[in-house]
Amino acid sequence: MKFLASLLLVNLISIAANIGVATSPLYNATSFDQVLDRDAREILKRATPAAPHFVVYADAYDGTTGPPAASALKGYNVFALSFLLLAGAWDKAYEWTTLTAAQRSSIKSQYASAGIKLIVSVFGSTDVPTSTNADPIATANKMAAWVKQYDLDGIDVDYEDFNAFSAGDGKAETWLISFTKQLRTQLPQGTYILTHAPVAPFSPSKYGGGGYLKVHSSVGSLIDWYHVQVWGSMITARLPPSLILLLSLPSITQFYNQGASEYTTCTNLLTTSSSTWPQTAVFQIASNGVPLSKIVIGKPATAGDASNGYMSTSTLASCLQTAKNRGWNGGAMVWQYNRAPSSWITAVRSLSWPV
Repeated sequence: MKFLASLLLVNLISIAANIGVATSPLYNATSFDQVLDRDAREILKRATPAAPHFVVYADAYDGTTGPPAASALKGYNVFALSFLLLAGAWDKAYEWTTLTAAQRSSIKSQYASAGIKLIVSVFGSTDVPTSTNADPIATANKMAAWVKQYDLDGIDVDYEDFNAFSAGDGKAETWLISFTKQLRTQLPQGTYILTHAPVAPFSPSKYGGGGYLKVHSSVGSLIDWYHVQVWGSMITARLPPSLILLLSLPSITQFYNQGASEYTTCTNLLTTSSSTWPQTAVFQIASNGVPLSKIVIGKPATAGDASNGYMSTSTLASCLQTAKNRGWNGGAMVWQYNRAPSSWITAVRSLSWPV
């Protein structure tokens, strides 16, 4: 009830502003602001950002415990700590738990001031929740509770249970649908971000169970946007830095690691994918019912971050400009920080949304 009251209060403030209360000589800004309780302020701080989304994942240890300073992320508006697993938090997600509550609060405040959302990514290549018979409801409850406990802005579902999808019996899709619905029960839309990083292409002919088009048709309205790519990241926390680079390379994605010539030009990235992965270019995905504003283009930071599919920042910048001119505004995502510092996203945005 308190949550609903907070939402009502936020709406009343908006209405009051529209009818001129804020400019009335009887309006006391200080006293009125005091009415806005902590819960309502949290809602306003967490409110899901509009597209475009510029997202960077972090998994490998980079010499800093926890996320980087907000000042180091100019050009990004979402930072994803990776990964929260069935067994608990690892890597950058684990590092977040080692900070004190005061340290986490300070970082969150700095990020909020810079317009950057801090989320956690779950599963990665380590977990295969459907194949291991993890309960989707209990798993969603557990992971949503972790998001709340550690005061994050949301969650990203990086589901890489390849065998479950490839079986073609619909179990993977059913699991993801149930999991997503329960996440939204615990993490209300508009208050928390919920994204997916599709492991299965949005190709309507590749998966007997329907793949991500089935997931989208069932719970797409609950998902804020898609990071249309996926990688497999080995657990790297507590490993020597010399091994981390070797073990954190991607294993499979949508817009990279799909073949030497897949998604390497603006044409096959945006409008016409190959016959190997039919109907999976950005505008082809949109033609199958996924809103353009929800399609975030994912790419590796360097050629060494993927087997193939790498684009230079200048080429990717040109593709984003072309897509924007055709009505797309989803944004871009990269694997991973710190090989994709602020200069990477600044270059990628330079022709479309310069900073």
